[in-house]
Amino acid sequence: MTRWVLLVGGIFAGMAVMIGAFGAHGLKAVLDPKALGWVQTGAQYQTTHALALLACGLFTASKSITVTAVLFIMGILLFSGSLYVMAMTGNVSLGMITPLGGVLLIGGWISFCISVWKTT
Repeated sequence: MTRWVLLVGGIFAGMAVMIGAFGAHGLKAVLDPKALGWVQTGAQYQTTHALALLACGLFTASKSITVTAVLFIMGILLFSGSLYVMAMTGNVSLGMITPLGGVLLIGGWISFCISVWKTT
């Protein structure tokens, strides 16, 4: 078990619920529908990958699972984070960062599959 990965996964999962609820209720009157969609998409991907981090944390600590966790963490920060910042600031030039975060998330899933293959 990798305790720090479980902790980060739990923090990201809780944050995703808070951000999603804040977007749905607190920001509805402030943001336009496009920006609200960015918040919703960011929260959805953050939730999914927070759960993936929790799965990683249940593995025995290894270099491959650490790489997987780091890819998921960096992917969440860049993908969801850029969407949140775009929604709150209107700075759409940050949209160039979002695909990089997506690539990291995909890399995390590839790394996850390799880690599973190695341990079974």
